[in-house]
Amino acid sequence: MSNPDGLLVDIAAMVESEHSNQMSLTVVVPGAVITGRLAPVALWWERVAEVLEASEHLKPFAALFAQPPTGQPQRPTHLHLHRARILQGDFALPHGGGMYRIAIEDVSSWTVGDLRYSDV
Repeated sequence: MSNPDGLLVDIAAMVESEHSNQMSLTVVVPGAVITGRLAPVALWWERVAEVLEASEHLKPFAALFAQPPTGQPQRPTHLHLHRARILQGDFALPHGGGMYRIAIEDVSSWTVGDLRYSDV
């Protein structure tokens, strides 16, 4: 969506201001449906850094995520999802969830809530 949905931007801003990661969201982007929990950007960066730091091969990249960008608060341009999964057919990838950063302008539709498969 070249003109980002104002309500979606407001939801992302509220997650950021409340420092909450309890808002579940499912979004449709080109080629994928992704479901997970919105996270404040600082928390998202911290978790990515932890995952990279724990990897023998990816450890050098952890420094890139050590400190999220700072400066004047601005309207969110990206959604930061954790415990997120790409929904594909009757299963989700990865099974345990991952970390996704999605440009809000790429979201064509969305719904509140985390879609899950049960006994599929």
